[in-house]
Amino acid sequence: MAYVFLNVSNNVAKIYRDALLATTAIFLVGLAASPAAAQSASTGDTATTLEPIVIQGASSDSKTDRTSVTAKNSSGATKISTPLVETPRSVSVTTEKEIEQRGAQTVIEAVRYTAGVTTGMSGFDPRFDQIYIRGYNATTVGDYRDGLRQPYINYGTFRTDPYQLQRVEVIKGPVSVLYGSGSPGGLVNKISKLPTEEPIREVGITYGTKDRVQGMFDFGGPISEDNDDFLYRIVGLARRGDTNFDIADDRYFLAPSFTWKPDESTTFTVYGLAQSDETDANVGAITTVNGRILDLRASDPDYDHQKIKQQQVGYQFEHEFDNGLTFRQNLRYSHLDLEARYLGVTSWTGTVAHRGTNAIRDEMNVFQVDNQLEAKFDTGPLTHTMLFGLDYTNLQSSFGYGAGAADPAFDFDIANPTYGVSGATPDYNFMASDADMRQIGIYAMDQIEVGNWRFNFGGRQTWVNQTRDSTLPSVSSEEVDKNAFSVQAGALYLFDNGIAPFVSYATSFDPVTNRSRTNTILPPTKGEQYEVGVKYQPPGSDILLSAVAYHIVEQNKPRLADPLTFAYDSQGEVTGKGIELEARAAIADGLDIIAAYTYNDSEVTGGNNVGNTPAITPTHVASLWANYTFQESNPFNGLSVGAGVRYISETWTDVANTSKNPATFYVDASASYDFGAVDKKYEGLTAAFAIRNIADERETVCEEGFCYLGQGRNMTGTLKYRW
Repeated sequence: MAYVFLNVSNNVAKIYRDALLATTAIFLVGLAASPAAAQSASTGDTATTLEPIVIQGASSDSKTDRTSVTAKNSSGATKISTPLVETPRSVSVTTEKEIEQRGAQTVIEAVRYTAGVTTGMSGFDPRFDQIYIRGYNATTVGDYRDGLRQPYINYGTFRTDPYQLQRVEVIKGPVSVLYGSGSPGGLVNKISKLPTEEPIREVGITYGTKDRVQGMFDFGGPISEDNDDFLYRIVGLARRGDTNFDIADDRYFLAPSFTWKPDESTTFTVYGLAQSDETDANVGAITTVNGRILDLRASDPDYDHQKIKQQQVGYQFEHEFDNGLTFRQNLRYSHLDLEARYLGVTSWTGTVAHRGTNAIRDEMNVFQVDNQLEAKFDTGPLTHTMLFGLDYTNLQSSFGYGAGAADPAFDFDIANPTYGVSGATPDYNFMASDADMRQIGIYAMDQIEVGNWRFNFGGRQTWVNQTRDSTLPSVSSEEVDKNAFSVQAGALYLFDNGIAPFVSYATSFDPVTNRSRTNTILPPTKGEQYEVGVKYQPPGSDILLSAVAYHIVEQNKPRLADPLTFAYDSQGEVTGKGIELEARAAIADGLDIIAAYTYNDSEVTGGNNVGNTPAITPTHVASLWANYTFQESNPFNGLSVGAGVRYISETWTDVANTSKNPATFYVDASASYDFGAVDKKYEGLTAAFAIRNIADERETVCEEGFCYLGQGRNMTGTLKYRW
């Protein structure tokens, strides 16, 4: 079976056919073998109606995300919608209300008040959504959207705007048992805005720092008032403008979706995305020969650009049978096309930096399908929700890199800095290759409820085949087969008062697409985590508190060895031990509190630099956000104000631990006003203002000799109308 799938044709039609055949096979096997089917066959009309574990559905999740900063349910850690307080894993959810409350303009801003998460560890770099979880980089291997990975293989990554999202889930620790390849630190699962039965009509405009102008709209609901079998939603955004450091930040996207519900047991949602982004390819600061970092771009804003066009189309299908079985299929096809060019410093003469040209192209085509069969049944006092799954990914890519010699036309005098140069783009003469990756996984998981106990057990077998065909001699052609078995287990006891202590164990596997200095694909990384913690959610409240301790070991961790050739090496073994405290709560009428603290002791425990701390890995990260909305009885009714503080302790600039980046402290604030509080005829009209990094702290962040500046003060003002 593995052989058939790993040698499947690149023809998309054949891929889809084979995936459907595999789906049918696993569905029939599960139907015949599941205890639910056996029970139904043996008991006939006397079969007992089974009580599901899930107490809250997707539609109510959507409503909660718009009205509360405290999510109740998540399916990210189990692929089964489960109350967070009953999930024996550490999961944090940023709801749509929190995203809007803080005025988040990027996914990074959306998750930066989450325990265990650090952002901006490479300074301000809008090319990627750089997110670290528990000290491990999840930027490229932990990026998921609607339960399917947004893959990375060469350079480019799929981008997501928070205005497209209903919520952002951070699942901490290994989740390979359900998703296959991934980071031991965890993953970020972005949940898209999809059709709801509740009508949605919204338009808005935003103006912000560096002449940033943005218009957006969100429309959805039943297609007709007398028929809710057909639902639609269309979300769109257009933005032009720059950010700090004269870095472009242009984006246009359109995300339509359509849901058909022929009966109470069946849902079929088809969706699409067309998006165009432009930012800059080299956002680093100039570092002089004596190591001094200047507040000057190493590249030129007029020459520099990174343009990405991405398209996605897919569907989500679900059907619930009468015998306790539910079948789901989540399928998506994605395309990404990236073209970038920039200037890089090659040498110095006095105060003059000599710069050469660089160019990158990257193209990806990705087909993914995840098939799930869920079975609910009882065995004595045990209530089971079992999940059987088969997923398949086929990624095809083409990559090119070119470099030109230093040209006097691009010289840059730091004593008299001027920008505005232009010139030709170099040919892709240094590196060119086609790289493909195919992954297939078979997994099973059982969620068990007995009294106040909740148990979770799962296993998965993953097969990965990678090929790289070179068209230039500097890159070797190679084919690699990798496979791994991943496990997950957890136990939780839910007291009647809402206190829930838990323990969990999980492993991770990542086949790694990075090349070594000798142009061979690096060996896969493997991770292992032990976790113990306690959650607390008073019944019926919008309060969720958690305290967690974890121990993670990762082997064969990749480390960037040569940015000029995109070469990596294996750092060896890294061990992370830490404590996380988090609170998301509506503690009084109108008052929301989000607090987080992370202590992370990360150490190289194998390979080179044993005993040292990995670069850009802080020991302490803390944040606090509070938002108050004045109530009707108050003369300030309609006004909502919020403020937050963030702290990141100092970090090492390299794994050799030769120097440190300074600690950073930020202050953010926001305010909004609902004009409907003045007069009902203005109901739905709101104005909002958000300011990030009020003190305009632009710290220097260096990693392995490359330095970036943090983002300075950033402000946005938004006017929205909902009806």
